[in-house]
Amino acid sequence: MTSSTPALPLPESSFPLPKWQVRRPHWLAAAGVLFAVAWGGNEFTPLLAMYRIHEHMTTQSVNILLGAYVLGIIPALLIGGPLSDLRGRRPLMHLAPALSITGSLLLMFGSESHPLLFVGRIFSGLALGLVMAVGSSWIKELSAAPFSPDAEPGAGARRATMALTVGFALGAVVAALLAQFTPIPEIAPYLVNIVLTSVLWFVLIGTPETHPNSTGGHHESLLDALRLREAVSPRFLLIVLPMAPWVFGAAASAYAVLPSLVADQVPGFEVAFAGILCFIALSFGVASQQLARKFIKPHSQRAIASAMLAVIVGVAVAAVAAFTLNMAITIAAAATLGFSYGLLLIAGLQETQRTARPEHLGGMVGVYYSLTYLGFFIPAILSALAPMISYGVMFIAGGVIATVSVLVIMAATKRL
Repeated sequence: MTSSTPALPLPESSFPLPKWQVRRPHWLAAAGVLFAVAWGGNEFTPLLAMYRIHEHMTTQSVNILLGAYVLGIIPALLIGGPLSDLRGRRPLMHLAPALSITGSLLLMFGSESHPLLFVGRIFSGLALGLVMAVGSSWIKELSAAPFSPDAEPGAGARRATMALTVGFALGAVVAALLAQFTPIPEIAPYLVNIVLTSVLWFVLIGTPETHPNSTGGHHESLLDALRLREAVSPRFLLIVLPMAPWVFGAAASAYAVLPSLVADQVPGFEVAFAGILCFIALSFGVASQQLARKFIKPHSQRAIASAMLAVIVGVAVAAVAAFTLNMAITIAAAATLGFSYGLLLIAGLQETQRTARPEHLGGMVGVYYSLTYLGFFIPAILSALAPMISYGVMFIAGGVIATVSVLVIMAATKRL
């Protein structure tokens, strides 16, 4: 005898998948778009020297262009994540490469127009914010059953941070080398990214939706999706919030501050050197994320505090580099800061994903990444204070603040 109650529709991910779909690494297609958009987001950073030298822009002008990037990232993170919790991951992930290509086109044709460069940076930021919040959530869901049944716990966070960091690293170094050694330095870096993003966007077609809300299994308004109680929980405020700005604070110090300290030692190769130093920092970030697989477990209570200890070491080496202006120590400082960036990024993302409710995963990832990007303002703050305080002294002060942050995190970890 059957019940007369109609069956509720099941989420797409609840249906058993054909064997060929289970074997197909769907997460890799999403990671490819995350990689390409991250490439486009960071290719501008080593080109700051090019715009100062070739286009005769002031330091203040290029810093404004660098900051315009964040104007796109933050809204995309804070709205894109919750919106994907409401409408699904796939639509917003297909929007991101379109925004990224638009941004690269504006930057490519705007080398002599400050307004075009400004708008292009905002588009690049919008694209990156979407893939960071939505893509990281999608990769996590595609790295679990039934899409990736053999994936170990924490694989989603590691795959997302690896795609992001490798994209940042290769985008910076390839852009710098193309700008330094090709006859069209204002065009070649962006053209390469446009082609790359277009190809990986095509590969994304057919990647399945994973979020049940997109199939009608759960209904709520965007306003409800934006009410993230986890973001004001004591654990998030006392453990994730104190560490988050150090993620990109460490990375940006490595590739936006350190190159300028020793730029006069590489005359004529400032652009290439900035890109290479950025690549070194982010390569060590990739290495640390691989090592994190061994000693940072998905449910570790002390992972963030351990990663913050690496920041203190990195800031200390950076202080020595600033005082001595020694090239070898400067490279070592970039590598150390990059190593700490990688540990922090994955530890914070794992903690955020672990504490987020499934229906608010995208929103919480967006909040986390928004907080990490506060660290992107650190180079601008340091450059503003540089006429009054030396970089060495500022790095020492940063080490003291990082130590206080560790103590707060460790105390909270014991209580919560």
